[in-house]
Amino acid sequence: MTADTEVREGMTSMFDIAGAVVIVTGGSMGLGAAIADRLGEAGASVVITGRRREPLEAEAAALRSRGHAVLPVVADVAEPDDCERVVAETMERFGRVDGLVNNAGVSGAAPATRETPEHFRRIVDINLAGTYWMAQACGRVMQPGSSIVNVSSILGITSTGLPQAAYSASKAAVHGLTRDLAAQWSGRKGICVNAVAPGFFATDMTAEYDPAYVETQLARIPLGRWGDPAELAGTVMWLLSAAGGYVTGQTIVVDGGFTVV
Repeated sequence: MTADTEVREGMTSMFDIAGAVVIVTGGSMGLGAAIADRLGEAGASVVITGRRREPLEAEAAALRSRGHAVLPVVADVAEPDDCERVVAETMERFGRVDGLVNNAGVSGAAPATRETPEHFRRIVDINLAGTYWMAQACGRVMQPGSSIVNVSSILGITSTGLPQAAYSASKAAVHGLTRDLAAQWSGRKGICVNAVAPGFFATDMTAEYDPAYVETQLARIPLGRWGDPAELAGTVMWLLSAAGGYVTGQTIVVDGGFTVV
């Protein structure tokens, strides 16, 4: 083996997450399911959560059919007790928690003068408070070298032409939460905490957008296309791996250039 080969193999091993135990909230569909699938392909054991049992079990079955080690747990991240139970079941099954992908979230457009308190609070409870409760529960058991990745949105940075005050506020708050948890835990606990801010990705949810709206947003993306969920999963996996071990408190934008123009 040459020195160059040893260097290449050493670098490659830094991206290896085989054997890691990672919780992915909102893992029954969309970006969460894509991330869980890629983690499983890389050899990680994956715990997926969702509020509805049927789609969660269906996704778990699909992951198992591809040879992935997966544990589905029905949970609402807006409920702190549910978050504690997710971690407890993970510890019982796998013995540790190495990574958390805080992906669970809801959206909803509503003009600011007509948005109800119930609508606003539900979005914030899931997107912001749910992210915190899951991070808190995991942070209590994670060992040094663990990693938390909060899935935010470019709506926490910019606007995309729809009235989404609650959603935008919740995602901007996730950026602040990420920085604070990183400051608290990176040195004292050895836990890296970062966020990713996705732009437009091709999922079942975005397939429901009005075609005219889609065209206006595509025109704003320098790469000229929507993202593939696997591309976001790659960024998440980097942050979960040793290769991302010196990155903490950051929000990594994955948007095809949407926010730079």
